[in-house]
Amino acid sequence: MTVDALDARIIELFTAEPRIGVLECSRRLGVARGTVQARLDRMGRRGVIAGFGPEVDTAALGYGVTAFVTLQIRQPGGHDPVAARLAEIPEVIEAHTITGTADMLIRIVGRSNQDLQRVIDVIVDVAGVERASTAISLATQIRPRTLPLVRAAAARTTAAQAPA
Repeated sequence: MTVDALDARIIELFTAEPRIGVLECSRRLGVARGTVQARLDRMGRRGVIAGFGPEVDTAALGYGVTAFVTLQIRQPGGHDPVAARLAEIPEVIEAHTITGTADMLIRIVGRSNQDLQRVIDVIVDVAGVERASTAISLATQIRPRTLPLVRAAAARTTAAQAPA
């Protein structure tokens, strides 16, 4: 799905101020409330907007250590059963099937290095996990973000719609 400049402005405003509301968004952007609502509904139906939930800082919850772990998975069992078991571990924040020497990349958190070791021990005990390699994050240089992609997509749409 393509997004245009107005879609991008709506996404940007709700990203900066998630509790703003449709009416206030329409006022700030100078468009009708129905336009904003229709655009949000369309982007939601098409999966561009996946949700409006709060962004939670794991460190503020007491999980100050973040690590990235690559897993080698026993191939006959496959990735799905391993991912289902990993989803039961609260400290596993995300998991991706990947290419390369490893089979899966996961992001985990722990309250301390010692707690992180406990989490890793639970992970390597998951049936189907053959090996794990861990890299501890020292600092987050760029937080997870999507606005640069939204802006780039809107710019491509605008350029494509421009008269030749």
